[in-house]
Amino acid sequence: MKSESQTSGKEAPKASNGNNAASGSDDYDPHLHRNVENPTTTMQTFAHFLKASIGSGVLAMPSAFANAGYITGPVLTLIIGGIAVHCLHILINSMYALCKRKRVPYMTFSEAMTIGLHDGPPIFKFVLPIATPLVDGFLAFYHFGICCVYVVFISESIKQIVDEYLVVLDVRLHMCFILIPLFLLYSIRSLRTLAPFSTTANLMLFVGFGIVLYYIFATLPPISTRKPFQEISRLPIFFGTVLFAIEAVGVILAIEEKMAKPKSYIKPFGVLNVGMAIVLSLYTLLGFFGYWEYGDEALGSVTLNIPQEAVLAQVAKIIFAITTWITYALQGYVTADIIWNKYLSKRVKNKSRHVLYELLIRATIVLLTFCFAVAIPDLSLFLSLVGSFCLSILGLIFPALLQICVQYGGGYGVWKLMLVKNLLLMAFGIFGGVVGSYVSIVQIIDNYNT
Repeated sequence: MKSESQTSGKEAPKASNGNNAASGSDDYDPHLHRNVENPTTTMQTFAHFLKASIGSGVLAMPSAFANAGYITGPVLTLIIGGIAVHCLHILINSMYALCKRKRVPYMTFSEAMTIGLHDGPPIFKFVLPIATPLVDGFLAFYHFGICCVYVVFISESIKQIVDEYLVVLDVRLHMCFILIPLFLLYSIRSLRTLAPFSTTANLMLFVGFGIVLYYIFATLPPISTRKPFQEISRLPIFFGTVLFAIEAVGVILAIEEKMAKPKSYIKPFGVLNVGMAIVLSLYTLLGFFGYWEYGDEALGSVTLNIPQEAVLAQVAKIIFAITTWITYALQGYVTADIIWNKYLSKRVKNKSRHVLYELLIRATIVLLTFCFAVAIPDLSLFLSLVGSFCLSILGLIFPALLQICVQYGGGYGVWKLMLVKNLLLMAFGIFGGVVGSYVSIVQIIDNYNT
């Protein structure tokens, strides 16, 4: 898999006047000119999509529903999911349109934003000088945030097992204990080498989910003991957590790039729509029944709610701790790749030292994720903060802004409905991001002070 920071195997296309497409560009199909090494079939891509979208975020859904209620939760999950899918369609279609206009087979997210802003309305030109580092920066920070969440999740899971069978220790000590294992796996710099680990993690996840669902359905209380609605003040936390769970912009773009038949990705019954329908159904069901079972006691990961003394529950915690440890290296790959390969490696002239310096960068990233996790050990609040801040921008605001820029030369349709729609999406993203981040930060500070 190739991260968003990597180029498409050629020099980034130069920005030109997007209002005057190159002669014959209407006949140019970027999909037919992609030269993909070892392309994936539609079914393989579908499997990758499900794996990328169904991860540890699904385990946070009961906690998210505790901030919304069992009626508000499912409705808003489907609405947020629908908006997220629409924005992904916007992003992929806009990138395709720019590739067609510039007659290149592929361009990355940051390249597309730079060229789109150059060709778009003058009002957005002030962002142009920082467009590429801005997109890359948010992608790198988002995946860094995921890694911080994973440090907390792994430590909490191990703590419950150790507390039960050995000795009770502070969760921060467990974070110290996993530093070396995290760095050892994170020192693997090749996704090809990580592939066997990923495959193993995939198989283990099926077993882990089965155990969790067994405990959820075992002792459901009367639904009347749960709240159908929650206070509006708690919804920003719900928004951030759900957005974190269902959005994976970088991965979704990367697997589309590797397809042998990329047109099947965004068909009405293509990989994106069908895959997201399955993902949203699973997230809604786990959130609903998990909240029904645990109510306001639902923790940042449902694995922290299942019985601590049961051996089967401990097996599930071990499984998810191991799979999350493996996923840490995959998610962190994007951050290291952007920081080192795109920005720092070119500054080191002595190539014999590249491996050493990259390993030092990776070690620094591991230490920083540890520091953030120690400072903010509340998993649910960290999920909400990362989701609200980064994904509101990457998954909602930037795609809408890119489509505004791409359609600038050709117009926005009757009554400029396309422009109005995208401005509303940007407003929704800004509002959700600002409010969600503010509420998350306030609660993090309150928890820290207490």
